[in-house]
Amino acid sequence: MPKVLISDDIAREGVEILKQVAHVDVQTGLKEEQLVERIGGYDALVVRSQTQVTRRVIEAGSNLKIIGRAGVGVDNIDVAAATERGILVVNSPAGNTVAVAELTLGLMIALVRRIPAANVHVRSRGWKRSQFVGKQLYGKTLGIIGLGHVGTEVAKRAAPMGMHLIGFDPFISRERAQELGIDLVDDVNEVFQRADILTLHVPLTRDTRQLINRQTIQRMKDGVYLLNLSRGEIVDEIALADALQSGKVAGAALDVFQSEPPTDSPLLLFDNVIMTPHIGASTEEAQTQVAVEIAQQIADVLQGRPPRNAVNMPGIPPELRERLEPYLRLAEKLGVLQAHFAEGRIERVELSYAGDLAEFDTQPLKRAFLRGLMQPFMREAVNYVNAPLIAEQRGIRVSEHKTSAHEDYVNLIVTQVATTASRPSEMSGTVFGKGEPRIVSLHGYHIDLVPEGFVLFVHNYDVPGMIGKVGTILGNAHVNIAGMQVGRITIGGKAVMALSVDSPVPEQVMQQILDASEGIIAVKQVDFELRGRSW
Repeated sequence: MPKVLISDDIAREGVEILKQVAHVDVQTGLKEEQLVERIGGYDALVVRSQTQVTRRVIEAGSNLKIIGRAGVGVDNIDVAAATERGILVVNSPAGNTVAVAELTLGLMIALVRRIPAANVHVRSRGWKRSQFVGKQLYGKTLGIIGLGHVGTEVAKRAAPMGMHLIGFDPFISRERAQELGIDLVDDVNEVFQRADILTLHVPLTRDTRQLINRQTIQRMKDGVYLLNLSRGEIVDEIALADALQSGKVAGAALDVFQSEPPTDSPLLLFDNVIMTPHIGASTEEAQTQVAVEIAQQIADVLQGRPPRNAVNMPGIPPELRERLEPYLRLAEKLGVLQAHFAEGRIERVELSYAGDLAEFDTQPLKRAFLRGLMQPFMREAVNYVNAPLIAEQRGIRVSEHKTSAHEDYVNLIVTQVATTASRPSEMSGTVFGKGEPRIVSLHGYHIDLVPEGFVLFVHNYDVPGMIGKVGTILGNAHVNIAGMQVGRITIGGKAVMALSVDSPVPEQVMQQILDASEGIIAVKQVDFELRGRSW
């Protein structure tokens, strides 16, 4: 039974889901050294923001298949190290979306209406209302940097309040932005220049670290309001403090900080700054939801199903997962087949998609093919996570092409593999009926092969008696033939036999087949069943 370690507190509902599929240990507050000592025996690790999953921890996790972050940000996880080792990193980006969006609006209103200071004033027996003249949100321009889950939910709530919305995000379409009523711009500086209120909802990356600094603040309007509910390192707090002191920034609200708790932050000195202790996801509903989301994903992966929100591999939308699943299996089988026929070092891979497939994101199909291509002859685990990285490290160039239709098939995947020792080999496949993968072309020979189990390929000349000779040798060796496909281009020319067998064919029997006639050119055996994890 798989083992799961939970090293930060998560809601009970998530723990119960995991207990249905694994042995679960809850050990919180572990330091790096303690985690390194314990992690080797676990298949999955669940964390929130406290546990630091470093490269040392990941390298010690010899059985780790998946690391789950109950929440959005994964900057406490060395994602690159996990990817190198083929370990999935998943998060739950939607679970706390509403909670963070609602806190954003709450802080925005509290900031412009000076609610916290007014509350303190009344509690100290004051009643000088003229000191707390604020501003209204109606008619103001709200700049949203980052239009992912949270940013879009903020936009949905701000628009009915009569705010003008401007946003920047390189990964959202203009059509989607229009649906949300957002004026999408191509340059983040335009947001800085136009926004009356600026709110940040971006992940921490090399590009976003200290996005708010002295230079970017100078591009903003005088009297701008700033909110940060993403990651503390996105804001240079010293630069922000100076801007508050000068009046360039009229006020700020932050739920995240460069150092948490922010005991030495210069922002503590300003009464026009609202500071909350990283409570964006701190609602009962959000805590339950992120725990349930991450537990369900881990349970899926441990049971051999794909994840929904993998950070280090492209996700497959639920509505497409069922439709693409047979093509994922097909792509992987084509990779296995190419691997067994490749001679020399693989230099180049070309994948072509024809039909409806061309309309989809084909990244998962590429990963499936690369896994099938490389796993049969590699000692390290190759899966959907690390397959592209391993191919890149080995200098394999991968290209993809799409066409709208094919004259013979509704959908077709065509694969070409070029090596240092031979001309490119082309093999293709499709899916028949109710999700049945088939190999339909091998080196120009038309066949109809179910890519399962052990298959013996015999390259021969199309002359009488070949099938009988091969069948007799296999029968004498007590190898049962479950099915056979024969392909040829011209009568009497070269042909191929593909024989599905119930058990592996011993090497000496394959040699007997090769020696049986001058008409037999080559014999290869393919095991289509990859051993080991795919996700």
